[in-house]
Amino acid sequence: ADIPDDFVTGLREFTRTFPRTLSEIDRVLTRNAVWVGRTQGVGALTAAEAINHSLSGPMLRASGVPYDVRKDKPYLDYEAYDFDVVVGEHGDVYDRYLVRLEECSQSNRILQQALVRLPDGPINVADPRVILPPKSRAMNDMEAMIYHFKQVMEGVKAPVGEAYVGIENPKGELGNYLVSDGTAKPVRWRIRPPSFINLSALSRMAEGHLLSDLIAINASVDIVMGEVDR
Repeated sequence: ADIPDDFVTGLREFTRTFPRTLSEIDRVLTRNAVWVGRTQGVGALTAAEAINHSLSGPMLRASGVPYDVRKDKPYLDYEAYDFDVVVGEHGDVYDRYLVRLEECSQSNRILQQALVRLPDGPINVADPRVILPPKSRAMNDMEAMIYHFKQVMEGVKAPVGEAYVGIENPKGELGNYLVSDGTAKPVRWRIRPPSFINLSALSRMAEGHLLSDLIAINASVDIVMGEVDR
């Protein structure tokens, strides 16, 4: 596996202790009267509204729509892992919190299964046409240096056509749309950022609420400003 030698030990320890952290968060917040009062019924979206706004990830699932790219369109061997798609009922700030909290537990399940399946040894891709050679070889072997130069300067030539691939990231569906004319430079490359799209529903979620509620509503969207900035 392409990871540091001590990574597995650290990750195994994390998967052992992480449930305690989640349990503590649950104990402090889930039935806290102040937390519940400021989040239940706030910023709610129905399933239809979430779909119409093209929401994805925890935002969509909190509204009761069980769509998860890892389950509906499996990639990178996700079909081999046992985990649940967590959904809410009311689509409000409180349900988004509950969904994310339980999804942390599901992610921990996936990590534990991945540790069992993780193979030993070096990475199994050794194709110099698409993978950069190790730096030690590129600095000392002429052939490796040539492959390194060609990959960096020319790139990988993709076949003519177009493709869209979406993956499930913590904010929702992160998509990449690519159009190729057969060269190493794409004709068009469009990234579908989940935060940018999820934030588009903010005005609907804010209807009928106080300005102070926007703090909780905005936090429940869990945006990354770097992908929102256009």
